[in-house]
Amino acid sequence: MRGMDIDTLQRRLRATLPMARLDCRPLPGCPEISLALINDDFPLGPLPPDVMRAVIARPAYWSLCWGSGLALARHLLDRPELVRGRRVVDLGAGSGVVAIAAAMAGAARVIACDSDPDALAATAANAALNRVAVTLADDLADVPTDNDLMLMADVLYDRENLPLLAAACRHADAVLVADSRIAELPDPAYRQVGTIATLTYPNLGEFDEFGTVRLFYRDTTAEGSTSSTVMSSR
Repeated sequence: MRGMDIDTLQRRLRATLPMARLDCRPLPGCPEISLALINDDFPLGPLPPDVMRAVIARPAYWSLCWGSGLALARHLLDRPELVRGRRVVDLGAGSGVVAIAAAMAGAARVIACDSDPDALAATAANAALNRVAVTLADDLADVPTDNDLMLMADVLYDRENLPLLAAACRHADAVLVADSRIAELPDPAYRQVGTIATLTYPNLGEFDEFGTVRLFYRDTTAEGSTSSTVMSSR
C-alpha cells in the first residue's frame, strides 16, 4: 500500500459507485483530522441495478467516517494518555480514522487491521494525508500479540463478528470498543464506560437511533477495575 494516493483511491470508489467522488475535508467535531470521503451531495435515491450489485459485492464502507469511529477518534484526541507511548491496534480500520487519531495522540506503534484491501488502501491514503505513520495488516492472525490496547469501532454491526471480542483480548492487554449498533455486549467482562453523541459523516440518511455511541472497556491485566481515564464526559 506504500504510496497509495487519493486519485488511486478515487478509482477504487468509482469501480463500485461510478457517480461518486472523494472529497478531502476535516471532520465535524474532529477538525484535527481530514479524510478523503464520499461527496456529501451523493444522491440518496435508488441506485441502478448494476450499481446496486456492485455495492453488494464490494461495498465502499471505507468512504464514510462511521459515527463510532468519529466518536472514538475524538475520545482519543481528548484523552491522549490512553494511547501515548503505547502499542495500539485498530481492528476493522475502515477509513483509518481511529488509527490516525491514535498516531496523532502519540501512540508508539499503530497497526490498522482490516480484511478489505480497499479499506487498507483508504487507511494508507488518509494516514498520508494526515502525515502520520500507520502499519497495515489484513488479518488479525498476523498482528503481534504484544499490544497494549486494541481499538474496535463499528465492528459489531454483524453478530458474526462477536467472536472478535475474545480474539482481541489475545492480542492486547486492554480493549476499547465503540459501537452505536449494539446496546450491550454478550461478554460481561466488557463494561460500558460512557456514551458519545455523534453521527456518521457524511450523513447520507443514517437513522437517528444510531446517533449514540457506547464505549465498552475490558482490561485483561486487571479484570474488575476500569481506569477513570477511559470514561467519556459527553
